[in-house]
Amino acid sequence: MDILSINADLQEFLERGGPILVLIMGTTFVMWAFILERFAYFYFAFDGQSKRVKQEWGSRADKQSWYAHAIRDQLISEVNQRAQQNVELIKTLVAIAPLFGLLGTVTGMVTVFDVMAISGSSDAQAMSAGVSRATIPTMAGMVASLSGLILANQIELLAKRRTAGLADSLEVGEGAV
Repeated sequence: MDILSINADLQEFLERGGPILVLIMGTTFVMWAFILERFAYFYFAFDGQSKRVKQEWGSRADKQSWYAHAIRDQLISEVNQRAQQNVELIKTLVAIAPLFGLLGTVTGMVTVFDVMAISGSSDAQAMSAGVSRATIPTMAGMVASLSGLILANQIELLAKRRTAGLADSLEVGEGAV
């Protein structure tokens, strides 16, 4: 397949789905950018941050006092905050995608009713553009939401597991590298 035919097919799909489909596409791209950023963080940066925290904890002489426990909790909290960064935003984008699909459904149905009011009949061929504008955004919003939902849950689970593993390695008396 060449690029021009792919571009033409995409433009036709966007035209049939209406202007709301462009909004769904933009939302999906932003959602996937954050999803990829989170996976890149866990693949490239989390281990370095964990190592730094373990070294900082391991270099402490006092690991038994209340103050040492507060420092340990702060270190774990900082790692957890960084690991959970943008997860809520991803979840919000997951929730917004089907709502945009519903908005596309409503605007498509308005188009269908406009055709019926203007033509004075229920001509199926005249209404087909409105039906496309009603169904395509719904499908696109649901597909975007489902793909994001699965990965958002995976990211959240990964963040919890990695942070819990770090917390376990910093138990009182441990943490030396």
